[in-house]
Amino acid sequence: MTKQRIAGGVSHNMPGDLRKALISTPAARAVWEDITPLARNEWICWVISGKKAETRGIRIGKALSKLKGGMRRPCCWAGCTHR
Repeated sequence: MTKQRIAGGVSHNMPGDLRKALISTPAARAVWEDITPLARNEWICWVISGKKAETRGIRIGKALSKLKGGMRRPCCWAGCTHR
């Protein structure tokens, strides 16, 4: 089985759980592939900045929902400090 290519961010690598979620959600993936690398970086950072596994899972679910709705960056978040 070949690994599907998903565009990543600027300073963060694509985490496996987010990658898998995007592959299984075509509407969210379409927006993901259309946004800038910096915007993808913001989503990745927002997801991985959760301290607990539960928080991370919730954030992945919210990211998919927001991306499917056309949101291009995480809302109400200070942004990635790693760039």
